Amino acid sequence: MSIFDSIKKAIFGEAKAGTAATPDAAPVPGAVVPPSTTSTSPASTPAGTAGAASTTGVGSASPAGTVDVAPILDKAVQDSGQQLNWKTSIVDLMKALKLDSSIAARKELAHEFGYTGDINDSATMNVWLHKAVIKKLSENGGRVPADLLD
Repeated sequence: MSIFDSIKKAIFGEAKAGTAATPDAAPVPGAVVPPSTTSTSPASTPAGTAGAASTTGVGSASPAGTVDVAPILDKAVQDSGQQLNWKTSIVDLMKALKLDSSIAARKELAHEFGYTGDINDSATMNVWLHKAVIKKLSENGGRVPADLLD
């Protein structure tokens, strides 16, 4: 699974990411869950149905619906017990989601996204990665704060 797929899965949940459940994959608190899945196991949720009928009032803008990313990440930060700023830091965003935020993982993510800058200039790469991840989340059904989409 790609690094971005791991990010997407952690935010959108199993069904939205379209991947099979794994034993170490825990649902993200605050994730959108369709009402029809509240009495069934996550493994029985058909792929592509997360967010289609939200219990949180998120409107559907695409067939798979939209997921409000900010509250999910805010809750993940709160649950982490750390002071993380996911709105500006790719490292903090990944830490909040309990993903590998090492330089090696970020270089792999940069490669996935076709980063053409110097991967040894981690500060510049990190800023670019954060913007790319936020944009890609938006393109994949995530509703992100407008001020992060520049």
